Amino acid sequence: MNNLTILVIDDERNLIRSIRFALMDQHIEVLGAATAREGLELARTSLPDVILLDLGLPDMSGLELLPQLRQTLPDIPVIMISAHGDTRAAVRAVKEGALDYITKPFEWDELVMLIRRSSERSHMARELSFHRRRHEHTHRLVGNSPQMEQLRQTLELIGRSSGKTMLISGPSGTGKALVARSLHDVRFTDAPFIEINCAALPEQLIEAELFGAERGAYTGATQHRNGLIALADGGTLFLDEIGELPLPLQAKLLSFLENRSYRPIGGSREIQADVVVMAATNRDLKTEVTQGNFRSDLYYRLNILPIHAPPLAARGDDITLLIHHFSDQFARQEGCEPPHWSTETLRLLCAYAWPGNVRELRNLVERITILHAGQDISPEYLPSEYLDSTNTPAATSLYTEAIEDKERRLILDALQETDGHKGLAAERLGISRHALKRRIQRLGL
Repeated sequence: MNNLTILVIDDERNLIRSIRFALMDQHIEVLGAATAREGLELARTSLPDVILLDLGLPDMSGLELLPQLRQTLPDIPVIMISAHGDTRAAVRAVKEGALDYITKPFEWDELVMLIRRSSERSHMARELSFHRRRHEHTHRLVGNSPQMEQLRQTLELIGRSSGKTMLISGPSGTGKALVARSLHDVRFTDAPFIEINCAALPEQLIEAELFGAERGAYTGATQHRNGLIALADGGTLFLDEIGELPLPLQAKLLSFLENRSYRPIGGSREIQADVVVMAATNRDLKTEVTQGNFRSDLYYRLNILPIHAPPLAARGDDITLLIHHFSDQFARQEGCEPPHWSTETLRLLCAYAWPGNVRELRNLVERITILHAGQDISPEYLPSEYLDSTNTPAATSLYTEAIEDKERRLILDALQETDGHKGLAAERLGISRHALKRRIQRLGL
């Protein structure tokens, strides 16, 4: 038999003691509060399974306290306690959100049955809400392919768990941020979701962004600054492009993941934070570990609950579905009729390699919807690269080589313009110095 905790809010302390004594053998723990203010605070901190609320309290009536309890703790059932003459008020309380009522003096068997029935109904309602929420948010991920069904199942399993560290892998453009957001929304109803791109900030700023800084900790720190971990407390911190995190900061992140405590820059005390950490990468972190670019202990700490976002080329059954999904989405956004895609056009797009994955497809559909709203889209409406028969999955490596060649030229130009100064070159390219160093190593420059 499961243990339950109930909170009795009643100014008759003898009644609370009697209830506690009577329910002692029923595996029910009884907490007591004699005033409305005390009861509201105890309800918030103890989160009981059921609340018994008396209609008459010294500082306010039970009818006045009821809406505050329902607003603060909507999932906890409230049973009103009334005297024989207060039955009408108790019925009114039920209409205003109480689950049921019971009159004094109690029949103890009746009280136990009412408490257990209320707890079970509340538990079932929370379960139903959880499954409905999980269904809604995981179905933001459009697609019926086996790969997407497997991804949804993974998210559902992780959504039920108490795990607090996840690693989302997959090529660029596969929707890793959407996966993270969907998982966050499954687990939380009203909690912060804080996102940071580890490649977008200069190396010297990332630590302050993550952990915060005290006043005077460094030049320009004129006041205390909360980091993103503090802002994400009680919710989710999403670290995109985790492979770009500098090695010294990898050590600090590992320390935080081990005990969920951190110290701001210039701070002297440890701060606890209850944060779910989701990290995402388009790199093979195992390879990065062997090359000395990523800490092995951090990799294994992050990879406790791995999630893989599949490339679009591997989920060909979803391409047509995604095209129509984005067409309808952008048509609503623009206030126009969606384009009509011909069978031949869809055939060509399904055969395309999609090196940019869902992001590339979304951009194409947005362009077509804006420029050709309501029109029949035959193949000649498509850019030339989508008509090239050699642009199939087998030709993806050629595309990758072209991208790397362009990236190599941009980096070399930036280094030449800054006389080889990596910090200035990184600033000119809009990436961190660490990210530039990684690209130089990867491209063999």
